[in-house]
Amino acid sequence: GWPMAKKSSVERELKRERLAKQFAAKRAALKAVIADRETSPEDRNVAVMKLAQLPRNSARIRQRIRCLVSGRPLGVYRKFRLSRIALRELASRGQIPGMVKSSW
Repeated sequence: GWPMAKKSSVERELKRERLAKQFAAKRAALKAVIADRETSPEDRNVAVMKLAQLPRNSARIRQRIRCLVSGRPLGVYRKFRLSRIALRELASRGQIPGMVKSSW
């Protein structure tokens, strides 16, 4: 099989996904208030402070795409959420529908 990433790294990433989903609505609402030109400076400041109070890992930007098979953080194809290594392996076994070896 594939060399797996550390379990802790994969778990941390899953926690980030969970937190991002959990706080998505709250973050979006606060950001809407901050971005709105009509908001008073005081209200905007309050919204900024509230946003800063939320857990850092609940921000989408902190997520890293990892391979679903090996947990590898680098060389991951977004379309398949697989690393180049896992993708190649599965493709050559014919386990990815519609994917064929290239030849010209």
